Amino acid sequence: MAEYDLTQTIVPFLDRHLVFPLLAHLVDNELFPAEQVQAAQYQLAKGTNMVDYAVSLFEQLHPDEEIPAEFQGKRENAVHTNERLQQEAQAVLNVIEIPEVAQALRQDKNQNLAYLKEHYGVTLEQINALYNFGQFQYTYGNYSGAADYLYHFRVLSTDPDLTVSAHWGKLACDILTGKWDTALEELNTLREAVDSRAPSHSAFSTTSASDPALAQLHSRTWLLHWSLFVYFNHPQGRTLLLETFLAPAYLSTIQTSSPWVLRYLATAAVLSRKASAVPGSAVSTRVRHSIREVVKVIQMEEYQYQDPITAFLKELYVDFDFEAAQRELGKAEVAVANDFFLAQFKDEFLENARYLISEAYCRIHQRIDIGELSDRLNLSHDEGEKWIVNLIRETRMGADAKIDLGKNVIEINRPPLPIYQSVIEKTRGLAFRTQALGAAMARTAQPQAEVQADSPK
Repeated sequence: MAEYDLTQTIVPFLDRHLVFPLLAHLVDNELFPAEQVQAAQYQLAKGTNMVDYAVSLFEQLHPDEEIPAEFQGKRENAVHTNERLQQEAQAVLNVIEIPEVAQALRQDKNQNLAYLKEHYGVTLEQINALYNFGQFQYTYGNYSGAADYLYHFRVLSTDPDLTVSAHWGKLACDILTGKWDTALEELNTLREAVDSRAPSHSAFSTTSASDPALAQLHSRTWLLHWSLFVYFNHPQGRTLLLETFLAPAYLSTIQTSSPWVLRYLATAAVLSRKASAVPGSAVSTRVRHSIREVVKVIQMEEYQYQDPITAFLKELYVDFDFEAAQRELGKAEVAVANDFFLAQFKDEFLENARYLISEAYCRIHQRIDIGELSDRLNLSHDEGEKWIVNLIRETRMGADAKIDLGKNVIEINRPPLPIYQSVIEKTRGLAFRTQALGAAMARTAQPQAEVQADSPK
C-alpha cells in the first residue's frame, strides 16, 4: 500500500546514488505507476555522469523519440574529465603502490605528508587530486574504484573537512557494493567523526548550515537514514541499530528532525525481542529493555508520526487492546512487506510480534485458552497450538507455563519467589493489570458516553 510508503520522505536525506535502489524497489512492488517511477529515475540519472544509464531510461520513457544531442556532449565531457583527473592523481597512485611507502606510513598524517614530500615529491594538491578523482568515479558509477581512491585519500589527507567528506563517500560506495562488514566499520568511524565535530560543507557533505549545533543535527539526521542500509543488511544490524538509535543524542535527533525513523526503531525492537528473551542470550540491557523504551517514545511522538508498526506496539503496551493490536498487526504486515529496508524481515517480524502478544497476554492471565490465544495471533487452532508449544520450549516462559491439551489451556505456574522479590513482582504485576483494566474500562465507557451525548435532552 502506497499509503505507508516512506520513500518520498526518506529521499531528501540520501545521496542520489543511494536513491536508485529504493526506486527500483518501487518498480518491483508496483506501488506507483511504472512510468512515474521511471521518470524519477531518469531525473536522478541526469544529475550523474552515468550517461549510458540515463540514455537507457530516456529510451524506456520515450521509445519513439530521438536521443537528445546533449547526451553525446555530456559523454565526451565525462570521458575527458575522467582522463584529466586520473592524470592529476596518477602521481599519488604510483607512490602508494610502492610497498616501502605503505610500511613507512604512520598514524601522524603531518609526518606522512613530510615523508612523501621529501622522498617522492608528493604535494598536498596532488593528494587532493586523489579525492577529486575518487569523487568523479563515484558520479561515474564506479563505486569500487571510488571506494579505493577515497580510502587512500583519507589515509594521507590532513584536511579535516575533506576527510569527513571522504568518509561519507566511502560509506556510500560500501553500501552500493554490498560490503556490509566494511560499511559497518565505515559507519562507526563516521559516527565518531560526526559526534566529535560538526563538519563544514563539502562535496560529499550533507549540510551547509553555518551553526555548528545545527550542522551536527543535520549530519546525524543524514547518518540515521544512511545507516538503515547497513543495519538492515548486516547480520548483527538490528541489535546495533537499537544501541545507536536509543542513545540519547540520536534519539533526540529522531524526535527533533525525523520522527518517521521510529518505524525502523520499532521494527528493530520487535525483531530483537524474542532473541533477547532466550536464556543466556548475549544482548545488552538497552537491547533487552528496548521495547519499553521504544513504546515510551512512540507514545510521546504520536502527534508527529504513527503507522501500523508503531500503532501495534501502542495498542499492545499502552492501551492493552489485543483486538486493536491484532488489526494493526495485519496492516503492519503489509507495511513491512512493501518497505525497502524491511521486506526481507516480514516473516521474522510476524513471528516476533506474535511472541510479544503472547508475552503480554500471559502476563495478564494465569489460565489461557489456546484457541482464544491462537485467534489473537491470527493463526488457526492447529498452527497456534504448534506455535505456542515451540514458544514455551524456546523461551523463558518454559519454566512458568504448562500446556493441558485435554482442557486446551495453558496454565501459568510462577515459582515461589523470595519475599522481597515477591513484593516487587506483585506490585509490578498489579500495576500492569490495573493499567490494562483501566484501558479496558476507558474503551467500554467511550461508546456509552457517545450514546448519552447523542440522546435527546
